[in-house]
This record gives sequence, C-alpha cells and structure tokens, in this order.
Amino acid sequence: MSRLQRLAQLAQQVLSDPQPHVPSPCVSICSMNPQSQWCEGCLRSLSEIGEWSRADDAQKRQVWRLIAERLKTH
Repeated sequence: MSRLQRLAQLAQQVLSDPQPHVPSPCVSICSMNPQSQWCEGCLRSLSEIGEWSRADDAQKRQVWRLIAERLKTH
C-alpha cells in the first residue's frame, strides 16, 4: 500500500469515527512541495503543521477534511 493510500485510509477512518484525540497525519516524510506548498508526506501546509499542537479536535478534523480533498487531486 502506498503512502498516499495509507493517508487516504486514515483520513476516511478519522472522518467517519468522531473519537477524541484526533491523530496527527504526519508520516515523518517532511518535505514541502514547492508548487502546492503542502508537505509531501501528510499534505498539510506549513501553517496547518505549525498550528496542529494547539488545535482542538474539531480543527484537526477540518485539516483531515482538507487532506482528503487534496488526495483527490494529488
């Protein structure tokens, strides 16, 4: 299973099961794409990455929704 397939699977799981303590999408592949400005590993922007530790679960789920949308075009 590819890295993006695993990310898509985790996004589906997080968005379908509203449990507390939303997991980070980080997969330890930290390299920013110069065109999209998203991390190659988790498809988050620098601001989304930087704000993650201060975000509440609702904000984290919103980032997961954005990741799910980005996966459709990536």
